[in-house]
Amino acid sequence: MTLVSTVTVGAGGATSIAFTGIPQTGTDLLIRISSRNSGGVNAALISFNSSTTGFSARRLFGSGSTVSSNTYTDNRGFYTSFSTDTAGTFGNCEIYIPNYSGSTNKSYSSDSVSENNAAAAYQALIAGLWSNTAAITSISLYPTSGNFDQYSTASLYTITKGSGGATVS
Repeated sequence: MTLVSTVTVGAGGATSIAFTGIPQTGTDLLIRISSRNSGGVNAALISFNSSTTGFSARRLFGSGSTVSSNTYTDNRGFYTSFSTDTAGTFGNCEIYIPNYSGSTNKSYSSDSVSENNAAAAYQALIAGLWSNTAAITSISLYPTSGNFDQYSTASLYTITKGSGGATVS
């Protein structure tokens, strides 16, 4: 794993977190996120190469008291803590993108949780597909409402696999 870039949101928040000029030297990508948004919705979206079309996703979701599963035809990415969650708490997420520089459609998976010291916190597993064969050269993350709050952080890593398929450190 090689750290490509870390973005930390400054004072006043940010409408998105972006990674551009992604090197094509790895086989897979990993994004680690600690985030909170100012909006009233805890969902966040992802785009590849500035595209928000051609996405589909399946979500397994829990709130602490209910569980559901949904299919989406949008660029659903992950869950984050939001304005009604306990002040100062941040959600966490990992997004894995295999074969990001290959010439096939791009799949991704995310495992995310919001943080809330009250009645409900949200967990989600999302399996997504971007039906596009272009190599991923940029990624944007953005909440469905509001902005990412100050101190939200995302780190992008490339992962390289050896010729036998094993991950090389």
